[in-house]
Amino acid sequence: MAFYVYVLRCRDGSYYVGHTDNIENRLAAHHSGAIPDCYTHDLRPVELVICQEFQTRQEAFERERQVKGWSRAKKEALIAGKMRRLEVLSRNYADVERLRQAQSVNTTGPSAGSG
Repeated sequence: MAFYVYVLRCRDGSYYVGHTDNIENRLAAHHSGAIPDCYTHDLRPVELVICQEFQTRQEAFERERQVKGWSRAKKEALIAGKMRRLEVLSRNYADVERLRQAQSVNTTGPSAGSG
């Protein structure tokens, strides 16, 4: 059995990321509004912009959580198939996090030039 992670572009331009074991049924549910509490319900019509297949539900779930945590720019790079751009955005995020941590350490430690 296959499992799928999919990204929908909503009417307002936002993205919805989900996973399922039956992509046709899930897309039909999104299109029809059959899931009243779903984010996409009031943002129809939606458009499938990417769908990836996985061997296990756990793999699909982990990928869904990963992509949900990404910035809009990273999601758009994935959708466009721009893997190099995705790498650059990932590196930039890591660099920003390192800088934030360094600044945090510098602001709590002794000031430069003291001593």
